[in-house]
Amino acid sequence: MTPQEMSAKALDIANLAPIIPVLVVDDAAHAQPLAQALVAGGLPALEVTLRTPAALDVIREMAKVDGGVVGAGTLLTPKDLQDAMDAGATFGVSPGATDRLLNACEEAGLPLLPGAATASEAMALLERGYTMLKFFPAEASGGAPALKSIGAPIPQIKFCPTGGVSMKNANDYLSLSNVVCAGGSWVAPKDKVVSGDWDGIEALAREAANLPR
Repeated sequence: MTPQEMSAKALDIANLAPIIPVLVVDDAAHAQPLAQALVAGGLPALEVTLRTPAALDVIREMAKVDGGVVGAGTLLTPKDLQDAMDAGATFGVSPGATDRLLNACEEAGLPLLPGAATASEAMALLERGYTMLKFFPAEASGGAPALKSIGAPIPQIKFCPTGGVSMKNANDYLSLSNVVCAGGSWVAPKDKVVSGDWDGIEALAREAANLPR
């Protein structure tokens, strides 16, 4: 798959909802009810970060949920990519971008949101053909004002900012012309996941799904 085709598919996924939940799940038993709550609340695109031993099992379980589009976050290596695809991930998200990872994703045909935090990183990815990127770490890299400034000279690129995005500042990002959606973890707080408060998570998802963009 070419970078242009990958970016087109990534854009389709980004357009599904204003927020992509960024999920760090420790117990695969929580995977299906969590995904069901988020999808019911209007957030179908789900990013499961590969930060816990259970992550691949979580992807495997979430992939069974009707209406969900499950991806793997924190992709760092070609092995991460292969493991995620084997588990059922249909898109990937990376904190940055390396030629090795990009080559692997293109060869495997997995739509990828590669991370960029600077104009130079964004330009390098644009030169390769990527036009749908992740802006990470968003708040630490200057937040919405920084992303707006990057967008002025590079309007060809659209972004999904992630890292420090919350219900309080999501509108600052979503109001930008170069932002399609944002990634956030607040829609699945750990205490609600552990306690099985799926109704509470569905309510948070619905609130996020109704954010204007």
